[in-house]
Amino acid sequence: MYYLSATPRKTVAVARQAAPRSCMSERKHDGPNSVETESELTQDRKTGTRDRGPGGAAALRAESDAIPVVASKVGKKDRRDDSGRGRRGGPSGLANTLGDLAMNNVEQESNLPLGLDVGTSRIVVARSMDRTNQSQYESQLNAFITMPYSKLAESLLEREGVFHEVFGGELVVTGNDAQRFAEVFHVETRRPMLRGVLNPQEPHSLPVMRSIISRLVGKAGAVGRKIFFSIPAPCPDGDQAIAYHEASIQQILKQLGFEPQPIQEGLAVVFGEMAASNYTGIGISCGSGLCNVCLAVLSVPVINFAVPKAGDFIDVQAAAVTGELATRMRVQKELNFTVNGLSGDRVQDALTVYYDDVIQTLANTLRSTISSTQRLPKLDQSVPIVLSGGTTIPKGFLKRFTTALKVEDFPIKISEIRVAEDPLNSTARGALMAALC
Repeated sequence: MYYLSATPRKTVAVARQAAPRSCMSERKHDGPNSVETESELTQDRKTGTRDRGPGGAAALRAESDAIPVVASKVGKKDRRDDSGRGRRGGPSGLANTLGDLAMNNVEQESNLPLGLDVGTSRIVVARSMDRTNQSQYESQLNAFITMPYSKLAESLLEREGVFHEVFGGELVVTGNDAQRFAEVFHVETRRPMLRGVLNPQEPHSLPVMRSIISRLVGKAGAVGRKIFFSIPAPCPDGDQAIAYHEASIQQILKQLGFEPQPIQEGLAVVFGEMAASNYTGIGISCGSGLCNVCLAVLSVPVINFAVPKAGDFIDVQAAAVTGELATRMRVQKELNFTVNGLSGDRVQDALTVYYDDVIQTLANTLRSTISSTQRLPKLDQSVPIVLSGGTTIPKGFLKRFTTALKVEDFPIKISEIRVAEDPLNSTARGALMAALC
């Protein structure tokens, strides 16, 4: 049996509304709500601040790092304003307005859809506080390590707020904390996913995924709340594990009360990055397990495929020829690596060689797949290519990919090739945009 132990994630949303000065021109006590007059404020300046108690005006102020304060509703009698300005004109009306706003914000947030990028390396959730394009992201490393179980070790992990599970005789440390512990003990992190799907060689894969996803998205909070989650496209040689992977993630999300809907990664990039081109173009998500590609026309996917060479391939191959850990290769790659040819540094050169391998394979597969596709839609205008994912972040990646693609004789006209503004969150954002449509 698995036992989940983690410090609860605290999400704070504070509704602020400026009160007109006229609302502060008198003092009226309505139970716990109180507003001060100008004369009382003048007296305070002369004699010092009085102890207002829990019912004073300070009760209406919510600090940014505290639990939101919601003013209590008062009865119909208390809402009457003696000055004759109506139910919302006095201090109690102000308190009720603030309370209603806070409750409406909480209710609205609990009903809005979510976008979830279920990646081989990281799991990212995208949230929107309203139906605008502003999104908030939260992520966890999709990895874990195991430690021998002891009550002392478990109590120390709990004291430090380390996200972990107890499984038999082992402590399973998951998420971002797994990387920290792996570096301390000089061991490799273990992955619950391999090449975009659940890792069949890991007995902990499904429970670890369930724990990380549950920690990120929480309970649905409302019946029928939608969540779009990413799935990989099939590789050219096929991949029967996608169906099982998709069903497993759907089951996890349904148990949390959501109404889940899968979306392929490449299509999610189209939704997240190509509003200006009417969701027409080529979206490419280069993650850890796969490079997912989608050609879409007016948001309708025409071509979907994946290349089984991506970030993990680079890390493993570079580690093999340098004698380093693959985890160290990944950290080195993300810190200060530039794809700019051989430099004489053993680690940098190994990463460059295998980066070039991934780029060339991706460009060649994209070209050959589009060229061989029958009944390809006729496109009157050129279309963009947008690259996303952690593998695209190093400097020099875009230039080398553009060179390898040979745009001048590509099967379709390309208007631009660019890396997404926020490549690590692009897939989650696109899943959220699709859910909001």
